[in-house]
Amino acid sequence: MQDYPHIYHVDAAGGPEGEVRTTGAELPPIAVTSPPEFGGPEGCWSPETLLVAAVADCFILTFRAIARASRYEWRELACTVEGTLDRIDGVTRFTEFRIRAHLKVPEHSAVEKGQRLMQKSEAVCLVTRSLSAGVQLEARVEQVAANQAA
Repeated sequence: MQDYPHIYHVDAAGGPEGEVRTTGAELPPIAVTSPPEFGGPEGCWSPETLLVAAVADCFILTFRAIARASRYEWRELACTVEGTLDRIDGVTRFTEFRIRAHLKVPEHSAVEKGQRLMQKSEAVCLVTRSLSAGVQLEARVEQVAANQAA
């Protein structure tokens, strides 16, 4: 593993309508839209679904690392994550993430140890631990002529 801090960078661009194009170094681009609940089309990734997916993926990857360090043998971990977006006191935000995890292990692996390792994974997952982090905005506004491409 590399020393901290780790810096991750993505670029996103979009216009008044349609998809936001999101790219990262050596990553395939993804198209992102508003979810249907906010008037976006069905079947597209949204910031909301990407955040919920990040919780699911981080949980599994964290479990993988903890299980390896604990020499715990397992076959597959599948999880379904449900993120609840709500409006409370005039603020719209995610209020809960529910992780439903299903771990498959060989017969000789201790069930109780698998439970403990999943609990530890949930507790130390860097994505869920970062969800209350502050946000710093560096904003720049550039005026462009009407005939210039976006």
